[in-house]
Amino acid sequence: MSFYEPWLEFKHPIVRQLAFAIASPDLITQFPKSMHLNQDIQMHSSTFWQNCFKHYHARLHFLDQYPQQLLDFLSQIKSTRLGLRFEGLLWFWLQDSCNGYYDLLGHSIQYHQGSITLGEIDFLLRNRQTGEIEHWEVCLKYYLAEPNLSIHGWIGLNPEDTFLQKLQHLVQQQFKFQRALNHPIEKRWIVIKGQLFLPWNHQKIPSWINIERRLGTWQNRIPEHLSGLRRLSRQEWLCPVYEQHYSNQQKIYWWTDGLYYQFDHNYFLMLKLDLNFRTIFTK
Repeated sequence: MSFYEPWLEFKHPIVRQLAFAIASPDLITQFPKSMHLNQDIQMHSSTFWQNCFKHYHARLHFLDQYPQQLLDFLSQIKSTRLGLRFEGLLWFWLQDSCNGYYDLLGHSIQYHQGSITLGEIDFLLRNRQTGEIEHWEVCLKYYLAEPNLSIHGWIGLNPEDTFLQKLQHLVQQQFKFQRALNHPIEKRWIVIKGQLFLPWNHQKIPSWINIERRLGTWQNRIPEHLSGLRRLSRQEWLCPVYEQHYSNQQKIYWWTDGLYYQFDHNYFLMLKLDLNFRTIFTK
């Protein structure tokens, strides 16, 4: 099966990450039916992200040759956390007039009551086509599924972080404000990208998972039957660097916890040697 992965055409690793942040589809296409939403919160279609990328394509090619503006912008993000890097990439795109779709009104807008922080809005945007004021909450997540793929059985790299808890927090806590910067909020959007990892012998994929994007697999034992895998650095989780950057002597086969990548087949494997779903989900 072929996937829309246009970020692979760019040479500079940070520009590849920017292209991934824009063009990659959301992890899910809808909220699981077991979730209750008390207001209208939407997710963008894969076609939306493809159109955003196509409109920004020429700009990305320019940045691929002259990336300093992008590098300078990201240098203000001191943390090495991938989620903040991802948010910074979207921030660069949304504040750039070349994005074609949005005017950025505010980023990381905090609400306070005295010394207490009530919450924060990731992005406040004006849609140039509709004129509507939009509130976006964005996140980059990596979740591994137990064999039955139930929404209750997806965990993050920290076992206390589950997909269901993240979605519930987003819809119940992150969209409680009706106005921002003196603008009434008219549309609410969740942007949730990253990677989902299925068990080696998984069952039918749930309808809420976006199958228009590449899905990885995970194992908790060393995959001796696979070859050509290279363990990715954490920054490469957004988008691996070119295989040409690594000679045969430089290829890394660390059989430790981490994300591995096979360039020949564009295949992702998450290895979690200490993962035991039975102990996690029967507490």
